[in-house]
Amino acid sequence: MTLVPALAVFFLSGVAALLYQVVWQRMLAIFSGTDVYSFTIIVAAFMAGLGVGHLCGGHLADRCSRRTNLLLFAASELAIALFSFFSRILYYDVLYQHLGPLAIAPPITAVILFASLLWPTFFMGMSLPLLAKALTEKLERAASTVGALYGVNTLGAAVGALTATWWLLPRFGLDGSLRLGGMLNLICVVVVLPFVWRATPALSEKGAGKKGSGVFSGVESIPSTFGFRTWLAIYGLSGFLALSLEIVWFRLLGVMVKSTAFTFGTLLSVYLIGLALGALFGSGYAAWIRRPAPVFLTLQTAVGLTAAGIFTGFIGLADDVSWVREYFAKYDPLDVPRSVEQLAGIVSGLVGADRAPDVPWTFVVFYFGLPALLILLPTFFMGFSFPVLQRVVQTDLDRLGRRVGLLLVANVAGSVMGTVFTGWVLLNVLGTAGTLKTLTALSLVFVLFAVKRAALSAALVVAMALTLVVMPDAQRLWARLHGTTSDRIVYGEDASGLSVLRVEPSASQPRTTVFVNGLGQSMMPYGEVHTALGMLPAFVHADPRHVVIVGLGSGDTVYGAAGRREIERITCVEIIRPQLGTLRELSAVHPYRGLQGLLSDPRVEHIAGDGRIHLMHSAPKFDIIEADALRPSSAYSGNLYSDEYFRLVRDRLRPKGLAATWAPTQRVHNGFIRVFPYVVSLPGILLGSSDPIEIDRAAITRRLADPRVREHYERAGINVDQLVADYLATPTLYGPDFDRGTLEDVNTDLFPKDEYELGFKF
Repeated sequence: MTLVPALAVFFLSGVAALLYQVVWQRMLAIFSGTDVYSFTIIVAAFMAGLGVGHLCGGHLADRCSRRTNLLLFAASELAIALFSFFSRILYYDVLYQHLGPLAIAPPITAVILFASLLWPTFFMGMSLPLLAKALTEKLERAASTVGALYGVNTLGAAVGALTATWWLLPRFGLDGSLRLGGMLNLICVVVVLPFVWRATPALSEKGAGKKGSGVFSGVESIPSTFGFRTWLAIYGLSGFLALSLEIVWFRLLGVMVKSTAFTFGTLLSVYLIGLALGALFGSGYAAWIRRPAPVFLTLQTAVGLTAAGIFTGFIGLADDVSWVREYFAKYDPLDVPRSVEQLAGIVSGLVGADRAPDVPWTFVVFYFGLPALLILLPTFFMGFSFPVLQRVVQTDLDRLGRRVGLLLVANVAGSVMGTVFTGWVLLNVLGTAGTLKTLTALSLVFVLFAVKRAALSAALVVAMALTLVVMPDAQRLWARLHGTTSDRIVYGEDASGLSVLRVEPSASQPRTTVFVNGLGQSMMPYGEVHTALGMLPAFVHADPRHVVIVGLGSGDTVYGAAGRREIERITCVEIIRPQLGTLRELSAVHPYRGLQGLLSDPRVEHIAGDGRIHLMHSAPKFDIIEADALRPSSAYSGNLYSDEYFRLVRDRLRPKGLAATWAPTQRVHNGFIRVFPYVVSLPGILLGSSDPIEIDRAAITRRLADPRVREHYERAGINVDQLVADYLATPTLYGPDFDRGTLEDVNTDLFPKDEYELGFKF
């Protein structure tokens, strides 16, 4: 098999691999939760499986003929394809539907996730060592061949992440996307098999690949001071730095972009494009580098320096660019569907030639330009370093597969440690700004290996120290990324996310905007839809005792529900742990009686975690269950707007219990009414139950007339009479006799249409 068809096949394999990662991560999060612990375990389990595959594939490759290696590669692609066709059944039907209701301990959950991902990731990991050994005929071609394979596979992965996010998931959902991925793997099998039978023996099979054969004259091999194990450790550190930076970049860019369901896949694709371009460029030039060891170490040093330098420069200039500052200050995210429709119209020539096209520049700049600015150069250096490292360590063609596999294992091990340590420790202890400084300083390790001259080493250390000094601290960083000054924010962050409260002073009560991961969620003072969402079911229900509210935000939904005095317990489940702490800090600095009442109410219990998982595992049932208003375009919002979620809520209600949801789209409206036999539709809000719902206006008026109730809402400046008049003026009732057969367009766990709604189908 020649290199060109092999590269094409490995490109398609990369497309399928990242498509699977995006889809499987989504499916597994339904089972294990969308909190940081779950995501970290899923990513770590995925990479650990790859590492096992790298190790086995490398050792197997050196023991087999070229023909056998190609056959094993084809068998690996077939194994992945077969798994993809059945993965929905395993990950959703078995894990979520059968094991999900069980309160499984976190360590057991981690084992289950690793075991469930081991089969496909093992075969994915085997592929590069097998193909590299099958295609490398001469030792001097090892670096370029391995680098090219790595580069095109990574480029395919970038395309997979991009197409999954912007085309496959919006058009086919999770299940349909998996089937397309399986077809890509089968295409790889069909293309490779004819070459298997025509494969010629490798040079090593003829005895021409012994140690030292094919090494360039005068070109550096492994330095005498560095053995192969040392290079494994160095490349493990490289993996730690790469995945740690990825976590930090995604936190920063998610805040800057004001993350939606389209953000993660886009950022991941930019990250992978940088790696791919670097690897492809390096594969072409690695053979001509006469001293590859110091070049590799210098490239690794450049990763940290450029990441910190570009970011610091951008933050320093961002406040001086008015349209950038204005976007950071905005409450709402970009209108992604409209922007995509505009771009699609331009591309397809639908825009009239007699006028300039209406290009959505803000969308283009923030979704693609900004990630490219911050990520591409450091990741280019990461990718470039891989083929250069092959020049250093590949000294024996008979051990090529093992060394490729072992290097990848070391890198994966470092990546896993970076994922866990940065995700669970550094972000919790140091925050994003402190973590980035720490990772920048960590790049000094490569400097110490690379530079032997004391003066030059000292100069680099001084340059690094100056960079660390000018990098912004957390207060300044988050203020700038929210379009304000340091004295006007209260912030809190950890691995679970970022909470920023931006205060706008006024003559009376300051107005506070609540941002979560850069996205506006609610405001203070209370009194708008969030308050109504909490208050209405509390006063419609005849005798509520225990209420569950998913999402804290500014606390106004919880405060709205707490006005009903008969309620004995309100459980608020918030996935962003710092949210409660920032509200407490705000209350101390800028007292607001509504917030003070919420924080001092002994009936309110605050739980950090995934609300859907909490409902699934809770033993008691509840009188009222509701989710705070969540944008349907937010990442993973489909988990709280799906047909299956509404069924879970229905099953967790006591007799005559009420479910409440914000209804931002027709699909949410349809899905809710399909699930609940009795529904009351109010402006933007739906109440549902398995029992008849009575809107007893006299009883509601009587309950609201209680002096303690009046004082509760007046303390927060809420005009409760106006809210009742606005929302209960013309309710629409749906009973069991309503024809639900027409309500087919709904969100499901496996096809969250609103979350990925583009409005334009390519």
